[in-house]
Amino acid sequence: MRNELQLRPVEKEDLEFIHKMRTNPDVMDYWFSEPYTTMERLIKSYEDGQKSESHRQFILYHLNEKVGYIGLFDIHFRHRNAEFAIMIDPSHQGKGYATDATRLMVEYGFNQLNLHKISLHVINVNEKAIHIYQKVGFITEGQLKKHFFVDGSYHDALIMSLLREDYVS
Repeated sequence: MRNELQLRPVEKEDLEFIHKMRTNPDVMDYWFSEPYTTMERLIKSYEDGQKSESHRQFILYHLNEKVGYIGLFDIHFRHRNAEFAIMIDPSHQGKGYATDATRLMVEYGFNQLNLHKISLHVINVNEKAIHIYQKVGFITEGQLKKHFFVDGSYHDALIMSLLREDYVS
């Protein structure tokens, strides 16, 4: 399936697709954000982001259908690291896209941006995501106690990372 997945930089016409996910509580709980984003705020964020070199945001496609949003954020070119995040549209979850998409983004970060390290935060109860990240090669570097408030309670967060020299494609 990996060669059927494609990444395309986010364009203004993709904002409606992103907005649909950004207002979905089930999706946003795992982005540790409130499911409240107006279209106007999203447009402003998109326009401000066009001036920044610190983010790389993509729409994930499977056979010309939008299935997710993925990116590298807070890119530090001096230190050659970035934070990874992914959002799969709920109607496309459970189809194996996340693992292949994560690999695509890791390879982009290491091979195109020459990053040395990619990291992420994930709550400890999100076992499916942790399994995916481990499958790609991410390891747990640390734990933040009761760091994120999700679904009515506080959860520990794992800090996971992958070094370029440890990645096996």
